[in-house]
Amino acid sequence: MGNSALKSHLETSQKTGVFQLTGKGLQEFPDELQRLTCNLRTVDLSGNKIELLPAAVGNFLQLKSLTLNCNRLTCLPGEIGKLKKLETLSLNGNRIQQLPPTMGQLKALRSLSLAGNQISEFPPGLATLRHLDLLDLSRNQIHIVPPGVCELQAIEINLNQNQISVLSAEVSRCPRLKVLRLEENCLELSSIPLSILNDSHVSLFSVEGNLFEVKNLRDLEGYDKYMERFTATRKKFV
Repeated sequence: MGNSALKSHLETSQKTGVFQLTGKGLQEFPDELQRLTCNLRTVDLSGNKIELLPAAVGNFLQLKSLTLNCNRLTCLPGEIGKLKKLETLSLNGNRIQQLPPTMGQLKALRSLSLAGNQISEFPPGLATLRHLDLLDLSRNQIHIVPPGVCELQAIEINLNQNQISVLSAEVSRCPRLKVLRLEENCLELSSIPLSILNDSHVSLFSVEGNLFEVKNLRDLEGYDKYMERFTATRKKFV
């Protein structure tokens, strides 16, 4: 991409607060964006070849949305925790294996999307994200949903297409969880905690494509309670 084209993008971004440059083969996060640290609210660099997110990303203090889907990122800098106004972070289709501890400092974060990465352990340290609505960890390599998940504030957790065979009963204690997606994992019927059906707020529990027939959920204690929540939620949208 020529300098004149980039300059044109930068000039527009200075006025709009939005910088979008997708599918251009960029190999680095553009240094030129540093001139706009006070302006930018939205950055979308999806579909490029960026391998490294520089520490300087922490300077974009007005940033509300950062999208880097389909790049080549393997990790995130600790400085990302400085983005106190960030509400949406989308990093689908990269090569990320784990998150920095500073992720828990993103106090305004509402949506965290990490689908299609190389994460093998459920990320710790997200319980401090009090406004988190969506956590998307689908298409990773997670095996276990640990007890610590109970502290998450998310309304929806998407764990479709992982390798999960262990689901902690503590997930039923998530205070705001309404949607739990576990399609195409390695769960046995005996691995399903009855407390999810009996005692949780979950009104959509999606488990197609595991090691049991979904219809067999009906035989579990608490299924009727779950269906009451499911039906009540559906009625709201009819």
